[in-house]
Amino acid sequence: MKEVLYGELTVIGMRGCEHFVQQVDNYLKEWRRHGGEESFIANVECPRFSSGEGKALLHDSMRGHDVYIICDPFNYGVTYKMYGREVPMSPDDHFADLKRVIAAIAGKARRVSVIMPMLYEGRQHKRSARESLDCALMLQELSAMGVKNIITFDAHDPRVQNAIPLGGFDDVRPTYQMIKALVRQYPDISLDKEDMMIISPDEGAMGRCMYYSSVLGLDIGMFYKRRDYSRVVNGRNPIVAHEYLGNDVAGKDVIIIDDMISSGESLLDVAFQLKQQGAKRIFNFATFGLFTDGFDKFDKAFKDGIIDRIFTTNLVYRRPELDTKEWAVEVNMCKYVSYIIDTLNHDDTISNLLDPVKRIHKLLDKHRKQQGGQIKLEIPQN
Repeated sequence: MKEVLYGELTVIGMRGCEHFVQQVDNYLKEWRRHGGEESFIANVECPRFSSGEGKALLHDSMRGHDVYIICDPFNYGVTYKMYGREVPMSPDDHFADLKRVIAAIAGKARRVSVIMPMLYEGRQHKRSARESLDCALMLQELSAMGVKNIITFDAHDPRVQNAIPLGGFDDVRPTYQMIKALVRQYPDISLDKEDMMIISPDEGAMGRCMYYSSVLGLDIGMFYKRRDYSRVVNGRNPIVAHEYLGNDVAGKDVIIIDDMISSGESLLDVAFQLKQQGAKRIFNFATFGLFTDGFDKFDKAFKDGIIDRIFTTNLVYRRPELDTKEWAVEVNMCKYVSYIIDTLNHDDTISNLLDPVKRIHKLLDKHRKQQGGQIKLEIPQN
């Protein structure tokens, strides 16, 4: 039977996403072309002039295609020449190139969807003073340019989608992939209420922590940030202390859950306090590992026994040296993204992909049976 597609599938990888997009393409070719050589990746360039100005150049026709553009605005590992100097690409540069590619398509595609794992300006999602609403403006700009779907992962605040109420916006959470990675890394781990707790490092992370707590059936604890509102440092009120609210963590493994690791100071302070309170092993699930201040403090925390493992996805740029760190575990999301693209291209619902509760419970059942010695654990690959 012939496949019914929304349009001929085309995948565009923006600069810095080449390796990720190649893995996605391999899955799509395996499912559809049975290992054939023909790729779904379009040949696109974003050259720069010596002044720093740029343009987008398409080498393939997009007319009538169902186009998926994958963009990582936080990849500072790619550079360009400006006035003879090597300049790392900023989020603004990546977003400008994304708009150039959409402009080069010039409305000829049947549908354009943008997969932006970490939202450009996602942390500037609300107004608390006379300041810009950058993330909302970004969404409106893409929608006005004809983008039909915007797919992101673990949005800092998914309510920002209210800026485009008539546009497609999907916020995907890698809950299942994180739990699967933990079970693979620690086959002996107990995911029972008596042995483990979920910890929110601040008020903003409570939503995602409540989801983990609900699907795993675990208790939840929370830290809140006590700030000094009498002064401003680097544009914000400095944190004086992290105060804990919740049940006793003594003798239990804990999972600290957040959307990102920036400098890591808050995470390590929270982990230190949990260790002081008698926590057993400390794991961290962070969808995006930015590590803006480097790895030294994490190396020290691991050496001192403060943290055991940090699980981060490959949805944003990872420094090559991160792969050498014993405390770092990569959660590969390429197959999941491939599923999303394949399903949408068939014009099917992605509800089952967005709600992984059944898959999580199936994984937990197998894990608990294996611990009881009844069957061998077999973790599904998708």
